[in-house]
Amino acid sequence: MSDAPDSFGLGLDEPPQPARAQPYRVLARKYRPQSFAELIGQDAMVQTLGNAIRRDRLAHAFLLTGVRGVGKTSTARLIAKALNCIGPDGQGGPTIDPCGQCEPCRAIAEGRHLDVVEMDAASHTGVDDVREIIEAVRYAAVSARYKVYIIDEVHMLSKNAFNALLKTLEEPPAHVKFLFATTEVNKVPVTVLSRCQRFDLRRISAEQLAAHFAAVSEKEGVEVEPEALALIARAAEGSARDGLSILDQAIAHGAGGGVTAEQVRAMLGLSDRGAIRRLLGLLLSGDAQGALAAVKEQYDLGVEPSALIRGLLESVHGITRAKVGGAQDPAQSAEEREAYADWASRLSYAAVHRLWQLLLKGLTEVNNAAMPLEAAEMALLRVIHASELPDPGTLMEKLASGEAVPAAAPQSAPANGGQGAMLRAPAAFAGLVEMLAQNGKPHIAQQLHDFVGVVRYAPPELVIRPSKPLPGDFTRDLATALKALTDETWTVIASDEAAEPSLLDQEKAEAEKLRQAVLDAPIVKAAFEAFPDAELSSYTVNDQRSA
Repeated sequence: MSDAPDSFGLGLDEPPQPARAQPYRVLARKYRPQSFAELIGQDAMVQTLGNAIRRDRLAHAFLLTGVRGVGKTSTARLIAKALNCIGPDGQGGPTIDPCGQCEPCRAIAEGRHLDVVEMDAASHTGVDDVREIIEAVRYAAVSARYKVYIIDEVHMLSKNAFNALLKTLEEPPAHVKFLFATTEVNKVPVTVLSRCQRFDLRRISAEQLAAHFAAVSEKEGVEVEPEALALIARAAEGSARDGLSILDQAIAHGAGGGVTAEQVRAMLGLSDRGAIRRLLGLLLSGDAQGALAAVKEQYDLGVEPSALIRGLLESVHGITRAKVGGAQDPAQSAEEREAYADWASRLSYAAVHRLWQLLLKGLTEVNNAAMPLEAAEMALLRVIHASELPDPGTLMEKLASGEAVPAAAPQSAPANGGQGAMLRAPAAFAGLVEMLAQNGKPHIAQQLHDFVGVVRYAPPELVIRPSKPLPGDFTRDLATALKALTDETWTVIASDEAAEPSLLDQEKAEAEKLRQAVLDAPIVKAAFEAFPDAELSSYTVNDQRSA
């Protein structure tokens, strides 16, 4: 016989076949928790289950509820593992730390265990589906310690299906455990709730999510900026699955060059937080034209009007937390915290709450409007013009005293500084006069500047000494104007006590002091000695002031 290979190629050395590429698994599936130690944010539930397993006090039915992506289905599978784990040596019992190596653990993780049945109640809603479970529970488990039924989105079962399950759920065989998961526990009948041990899975904090996403990024070999991780964690709203999906998208968006905060903002349609702060500053200063231009700029960059209003709401919330001394948000930059602290020191509580209510109403209007951009612009203009509205407290006082309340004359958009009602009184009296001058009270500001000396300035108290007779209602008008601007009730008193010179007199004294300093300069003295008939008509000093 010939030693040559036959026609079927037997004996030929076939070239090695390339390894078959594994299909890509999204991060939310790839990093699904495989042990209770990997389940983040649910420590109380893990401790309760661990104690129940160690003391052999396991309930026959568990109900897991919580928002999307916090680990309800993952927890159900982990409980199935914990109940059926036999350990690497095959001799173990129920444990809160399943080995993940024995055949039951591997089969449950791969979804092929005969005794762990998962059913989607959204697509199996009828009595017939439940009847199959009722018939099957009578038979013992094939190979596991417990036969486990995991019913996801259990609230989708029909009323008749729930009723059919009640008797079995109340007195199931000893070898059967039921695990229910739902996002809408209020739709589950109370008769079912009373037969289950309920666990409410908490939203995962942004700090825990950011740390989890950082660990996932490191395992994936992708560099992600900490600020980008904070943005993703904030956008996830407590859901690990949502956050991992966003991270997956961000990694693809970064095209292998790492993930930056700017890329995440562009991907999510978020406005730059610096732009939000600039817009808030324009609103508080009453710059209507600047605010509209900033909104249009962000809209052209792809930022949704509703996202812009939400960003302003977050900023107002940050200011309020800074004002009450709340814990710092790790997602905030040092620049943000500094800006919030500055605004918190200058804004009153009434102003902050008014801002919040106006913006919250504006967000509702933007979400429901057929023209979101125009609705956002109108909402922000309303915030700016809110300072022009009469103070309710002042109106009530005038009505109670029988004083006539003049109708507000229509006005154009306020100039910069028109949002005076949103700001606290300045620290110095000169700043108060300037604030009055810029907010529609130039006559009162001029009188204060030229003819009033300050005895005591301690907002909201002002004690003055007029240097010339003023109108009899001057102090009342001044108090009313200050209350409208600062949202505080002021006490303004005219007194004969010793007072500082008026601002006008101080300016004159300063000018004379500068003039005398110029005349005392050696070079000027020499010039006057050389030209006795000369006069000093003007001069320039180092700070570029002239007279």
